Amino acid sequence: MSIAIRDALLVTQDPDRTLLRGDVLIEGDRIAAVGKVREGADLEIDASGDVVIPGMINAHTHVSMTVMKGVADDLSFPDFLNRVFEIDAGRTQDDIAAGTRLGLMEMMAGGTTTFVELYYSLDVVARELESAGLRGVLCWAVLDQELTTQKGVPVENCRRFHQKFKDSDLVYPGVGPQGVYVCSDETLIKASELSLEKEIPMTFHLSETRGEVYDYKEKVGMRPVEHLHGIGFLNNNCVAAHSAWLTLREVRLLAENGVSVATCPVSNMKLATGGVAPIPEMQEAGVNVAIGTDGSSTNNSLDMFAEMKFLALLQKSNRWDATVLKAQEVLDSATINGAKALGLGSEIGSIEVGKKADLVILDGKAPNLNPFNMENVVSNLIYSASCLNVKTTICDGQPVYMDRQFRTLDRDEVLDDARRHFDQLIGL
Repeated sequence: MSIAIRDALLVTQDPDRTLLRGDVLIEGDRIAAVGKVREGADLEIDASGDVVIPGMINAHTHVSMTVMKGVADDLSFPDFLNRVFEIDAGRTQDDIAAGTRLGLMEMMAGGTTTFVELYYSLDVVARELESAGLRGVLCWAVLDQELTTQKGVPVENCRRFHQKFKDSDLVYPGVGPQGVYVCSDETLIKASELSLEKEIPMTFHLSETRGEVYDYKEKVGMRPVEHLHGIGFLNNNCVAAHSAWLTLREVRLLAENGVSVATCPVSNMKLATGGVAPIPEMQEAGVNVAIGTDGSSTNNSLDMFAEMKFLALLQKSNRWDATVLKAQEVLDSATINGAKALGLGSEIGSIEVGKKADLVILDGKAPNLNPFNMENVVSNLIYSASCLNVKTTICDGQPVYMDRQFRTLDRDEVLDDARRHFDQLIGL
């Protein structure tokens, strides 16, 4: 199928950060032309006055936990963990599927076309993902066997998952060591070796809380990044989620090893444990910084527009410096930096001929976005826009959300199913 998007303001995110008013032609799953498109298409979309951006990339989340939204709010961190672990231990494949569908629906309505998942039972997530039509980098949770509820050896489960889905168009299998607090050096090295062997992404929680860092230093004598560097775990396949409690030496070690960071400002603020990630120092050192929402038990939302705004404001407020983390840099983190983190920089993250057709159309008549032109549109995307401005989301050349209607999911069915499983999980 071919699709022509006509007469929009295009925020391309190409290497020159080109902004232009024009058209985009999609043929199959690829962008065939950008600018003035004279030929017709099977589907013509009049986007006159609208804004088109690349599909956003949520670099860290737990999509199936969307059905656990609001179950552990306003609690101390220990109480939060106890509550979430209690509920999570009783999950079934059915409610994982229900949570996944709800999360996919939220993301496609909010302009996210690719996300990074760290969880277990990813066969279930993958099935729902392929049916719904979004793209997921699904990193199977790997941890020490005696600390998991998984059947079998987690790293071997991850290997089997990769073998099963490695040829999928939308599922990109990855490795997900949970964190240093549940992974021995042996487990970490096996996970890293699998990532390098298969040339696939590896994501993990890193230095998310002060307690995590100090406890680990007391245990092994070094801070987490220092130890991971010392055992040869870090490489350029790595996407380190959170990375809030870092020293300058650790930041430099991440840069030296080509590690990308998925910063999750809303989650860290909500739990009041994560401090403020040293993003300016990461940028100066050359660390590639992407953005993640985390899961819905710690954020309550998969809204990348909100995440972008909070990221910018948190850094500015914390540094007493309004020039820190400019709007263009934040938009980069939600698009091309996320693509780079996943090794997909040549495929997604910008509107360029030959890349995957992942595009989002924003309502140019929305009052909160106006007035805009080429001078202020990027700033408005960060400081003014809302997920509610999304009119249409196209992933891999297929409209999954069009004119604010879901094309691949039944909204009422998904919502009813999510409510039912929510009630079961919390014992209503």
